[in-house]
Amino acid sequence: MRKIPIFLSYPKPFNSNQKMFINKICEYLRNQGLEPCTLGITDYDMDEPLKAIRRLMLESNGLLAVAFRRNYVEKGTGKPKSDIGENEIDISDKWLTSPYCQIEPAMAFQLGLPVLVLREKGVIEEGVLEKGVLGTYMPEFSVEKNIDEYFNSNEFHSLLKKWEGFVRAVVEKKGNPPQLF
Repeated sequence: MRKIPIFLSYPKPFNSNQKMFINKICEYLRNQGLEPCTLGITDYDMDEPLKAIRRLMLESNGLLAVAFRRNYVEKGTGKPKSDIGENEIDISDKWLTSPYCQIEPAMAFQLGLPVLVLREKGVIEEGVLEKGVLGTYMPEFSVEKNIDEYFNSNEFHSLLKKWEGFVRAVVEKKGNPPQLF
């Protein structure tokens, strides 16, 4: 039986724990009959990135994004020196992820695909990385702890099963003819 393609979004891992985490995600997805597709990893395109992402997304039945830590902010301030009463935000000792961890889930949402975002501990919660923005619970994980512990947790399994159910519903609906009544 053909595996169900899903869009797997993540910044390129820069340490062995992140690499191990993404390998475990891929293994889990494949064991569930899902085929993770990632631009530049499993699929390649000569067009500009957003066009290529959209094309791959249209062939997918859901999106799973992993917002890995990417850029470290040792000392920083959000909304510095606001002159309209906005409070400054301390973003010291925080992490930024790839902008594609914002772009790709937003694109999938606009296409009506089921979206699940996993955010590495310490990554700033903003945009689609804020809890509730996409309507689904946003779990936070750590690659510094025992990764197997997270993959065996009730949180991981219940969230992935719920998301998988939505993905399978997309597959079913894509196979139905349009209704004229």
